[in-house]
Amino acid sequence: MTDLWSVWWVWIVAALTLALIEVFIPAFVFLGLAVGAAVVGVALGFGLLGWVGAGLPMLLLLFAVSSVVAAIALRNIIGVRRGQVKHWDRDINE
Repeated sequence: MTDLWSVWWVWIVAALTLALIEVFIPAFVFLGLAVGAAVVGVALGFGLLGWVGAGLPMLLLLFAVSSVVAAIALRNIIGVRRGQVKHWDRDINE
């Protein structure tokens, strides 16, 4: 029997679960993790990791690297822009 971490649809389900968590807990961290899991799932699904053996350490390394790259890219694309600070003129309790 194949280990679950080497099955492509398990990574896709993990990506969808992490994206759903991001909807309910908007921490902007889970979105990068979801993209990383989706990258691993797609790479396994298309057989792109066959040349490296697709062992657990390689999958986790690919997941970690793609998650960090996705988080940085998403932060630059849809994150807080420079100069986008809210200035309050009056207090709500006044």
